[in-house]
Amino acid sequence: MEFNGFSEKDFKTFDIEGLDERMKAIQERIQPKFKLIGEELVDYLSASLGNEMFLHIAKHARRSVNPPKDTWLAVANNKRGYKKHPHFQVGLFDDHVFIWLALIYELPNKEKIAEHFLENYRQLSQLPSDYVVSLDHTKKESFPISELSEENLERFRDVKKAEFLIGRHVKSSSNLLNDGEKFIAYTKQTIDMLIPFYKKALSVN
Repeated sequence: MEFNGFSEKDFKTFDIEGLDERMKAIQERIQPKFKLIGEELVDYLSASLGNEMFLHIAKHARRSVNPPKDTWLAVANNKRGYKKHPHFQVGLFDDHVFIWLALIYELPNKEKIAEHFLENYRQLSQLPSDYVVSLDHTKKESFPISELSEENLERFRDVKKAEFLIGRHVKSSSNLLNDGEKFIAYTKQTIDMLIPFYKKALSVN
């Protein structure tokens, strides 16, 4: 089986009512695609970084009532988990795909990573103009890299629950999502630009 892209049906998964019903659709429609993308990214990142990387596919296991509004895969350098480590994510909301370097609130040494990013603020802010930033992985909202401020990074440093995610969004209507090969190439290109910041984040762990 090869990855042939995402379809409208994949995004419609998030219209399904009920936790069990939506989870069943996520498992049947989306997770097999995540496995294919993730295996490709694991090999690519392991070769690029020179160390073994591991695939994690979100299980949403803590949910008991509310169905997930999004779902994702993560690639990290830890076999047991990813949330406490800098990691890369590819995932879906109902209207877009996200490709992130994700630094979420469970990360130890968050303050030191934020300081590192503040020191490299200029380099960070010079990423291509179609890169976006999110300060909360649970929300759809993001803003253009051109609007990134040092205050955002200071908040990431100082507020316990603050997060920092940087990458690209692809609208569900984009033709890029109809071609699996092109989407994976685009994802790798996006990640390539983020690897220097991933390495900076890892260096303080």
